[in-house]
Amino acid sequence: MTTEAYIYDAIRTPRGRGKAGAPSKPAGSLYEVKPIDLVTNLLESMKERNQLDTRQVDDLILATGEPVNEQGQNIAKTALVYSSWDDITTGAQLHRYCAGGLDAVNLAAMKVRSGFEEMVVAGGVESMSRLGIGASGAAAGDPWTAMESYGISQGVAADLTARLEGFSRSDLDQYALMSQQRAAHARKNGYFDRSIIPVKDMNGLTILDHDETIRGDITSESLTKLPSSFQMFGDLGHGDLLKFKYPEVEALDYIHTAGNSSGIVDGASLVLVGSEAAGAAQNLTPRARIVACATTGTEPTIMLAGPVPATEKVLAKAGLTLDDIDLFELNEAFAAVVLRYQKALNIPDEKINVNGGAIAMGHPIGATGAMLVGTLLDEMERRDLKRGLVTLCAGGGIGIATIIERL
Repeated sequence: MTTEAYIYDAIRTPRGRGKAGAPSKPAGSLYEVKPIDLVTNLLESMKERNQLDTRQVDDLILATGEPVNEQGQNIAKTALVYSSWDDITTGAQLHRYCAGGLDAVNLAAMKVRSGFEEMVVAGGVESMSRLGIGASGAAAGDPWTAMESYGISQGVAADLTARLEGFSRSDLDQYALMSQQRAAHARKNGYFDRSIIPVKDMNGLTILDHDETIRGDITSESLTKLPSSFQMFGDLGHGDLLKFKYPEVEALDYIHTAGNSSGIVDGASLVLVGSEAAGAAQNLTPRARIVACATTGTEPTIMLAGPVPATEKVLAKAGLTLDDIDLFELNEAFAAVVLRYQKALNIPDEKINVNGGAIAMGHPIGATGAMLVGTLLDEMERRDLKRGLVTLCAGGGIGIATIIERL
């Protein structure tokens, strides 16, 4: 008989601006913090706030987008050894591009549902200020491989999505403005407080206790003034390469900017997943159950279309329809990704990313998926709703989706 997988806790660091700093610009607040300290900070908090007997936790699964140097060589187990957790808990590191954090949660649920393990912690970490995008290199970065597979920059793929779907620069900026306004409202009213664990230094002093990139004062006018972010990739040949797959696109308008794309940030996240028996043994009350999860692949040049078929696949697995889902969390990798998802599935603004998303708060690659689980669960509890769905696009055309149900 299948064992249900329950969510007992979901926590995250605030997202810090992912910049190393320059003479004219200060570094992000978390630049001084090593990735392992971001993780350990959360491990200690999870242990303390749940009075957790860590000897009963089988595994820790952590995703990273750049699994090298300070984030390399199984940072999950290293963080456990570095923390006060018992040595019995093992650790594993995974990489599924932007989908990694949610994939870690899904793998934890699979372990528990199989009955082979009883309690697993899952999440991710990304210090984008210390290890920038591309720090680990890429097989796809080889020029011949890119040519043969028609691989282009994700930003160019986002602009291609906008072109094919008929979205204008105004459409993208309007969505970005809504994301910022919603995130500012949520932060002001304490909607994130349950999940956010302040990052502290070795002396116990708080370094950062809020998401650093939210711009509640942003306007349509200021968004309009921002230059294109991905024109240079088009000029380097990506714009020509995509024509082999999409010959109908004679010329591409580069309309995604720093204002309507996900922000570069640092952060970490953890979700505690376990069986009913494991939770009861530690006097824990389950907050939700993981109903179903799914991954799928889509056309890899456009790359960002995965959330639609992943959503359809996970709904089919759960025996549910879109009408059964009360709230959706879709990672705001680029504004066009969300607009395409809403258009394809007819999802209204009032049911998706209701507290803003990565355009306002940033996208710490490996950590984001697990962060979205906590954000969704907190808001479902606040509104007394039943079911929610988390989904992300990822490199290579990957889509991932998970449905959770409040108890």
